[in-house]
Amino acid sequence: MTERRIYLDVGAGESRGVVTLDGRPERLLIVRDGDLAAQALGARVVARVRALDRANALAFLDLGQGPDAILNLTKDSGRLVEGQAIEVEIRAEARRGKGASARLVGPAEGQPRLLESAPGLEDQLRAYAPGSEIQRGGVARSMADGAQDAVMTTEFAIAGGGSVAIETTRALTAVDVDLGAHPGAEAKRASRAANFAAIALTARLLRLKGLGGLVVIDLVGRGHDGPALVNAARTAFGPDNPGVAIGAVGRFGTLELTVPRRARPALDILTDETGEPSVTTEALALMRALEREAVADGGGRFEAVAAPDVATAARSVLSALTARLGGRLFVRDDPGRARGRGDIARL
Repeated sequence: MTERRIYLDVGAGESRGVVTLDGRPERLLIVRDGDLAAQALGARVVARVRALDRANALAFLDLGQGPDAILNLTKDSGRLVEGQAIEVEIRAEARRGKGASARLVGPAEGQPRLLESAPGLEDQLRAYAPGSEIQRGGVARSMADGAQDAVMTTEFAIAGGGSVAIETTRALTAVDVDLGAHPGAEAKRASRAANFAAIALTARLLRLKGLGGLVVIDLVGRGHDGPALVNAARTAFGPDNPGVAIGAVGRFGTLELTVPRRARPALDILTDETGEPSVTTEALALMRALEREAVADGGGRFEAVAAPDVATAARSVLSALTARLGGRLFVRDDPGRARGRGDIARL
């Protein structure tokens, strides 16, 4: 039996929601100040048809905020023309290098604009765990920090031995199952157990990282029980339906499947193009550290010190902390300090 719990951490410049599955993070939902409402999953928008690519049955839509969205043209779309106003719903958020995907609702009038906001963070959390009470405060912050660390991690231990490594490319997400050394007949039993555990672990981690599209799992060992592994994958990826498609185990020991893309991947939100924590991610973590020190010492004056670009980003949300904790918190940039080396000093 599985148990899901939900957590909400509200911080300066950012709110983070976490869904846990049997005590381990399964989803990390991030909302930051400045996010574009018209680009959010579930938003209803009046869009303008900016361009048509009839050869590929695509329409490019101006949402009034952010990059163009894409609408797949079908026989039900009617004869759209460039410049036309239509109402759409965002069905998949933009991700790195790709615009949002939209569903046609019907005709509209006027300029591109938001008609109906997407569900808020609390509503999203409750949808994943109906009936569960949202936990807040320190326990939620700790859970969100742990979930964020897991999103940034590549390799994960499998209970009972072995590991799973998850890496993304432009084309697909590759999952490598590794067992290590096991002698003789024990190796076959261990490989079977590791593969089944790895499928369940992979499903949870892909939801946590927000990854979708084509997924290739490189199973460990030989002579796999294909039907049993496929059934295990159907169960593990059941929460991602509708839209999951699972192939048979191939001759080279790989299991391929596709998982629908919906929300922007947490990994995209947290990292820059190099795969390292973005300036904003570093700045928000620095502000959480500043808040922690200020709460622990109610009369102390504290200063966050960081690389100039991180300090600049941190200052943009400092007022949210000072409004609550008083004007005893400061941010200073240090031109000689490297990224990732921010700290808090007591004044």
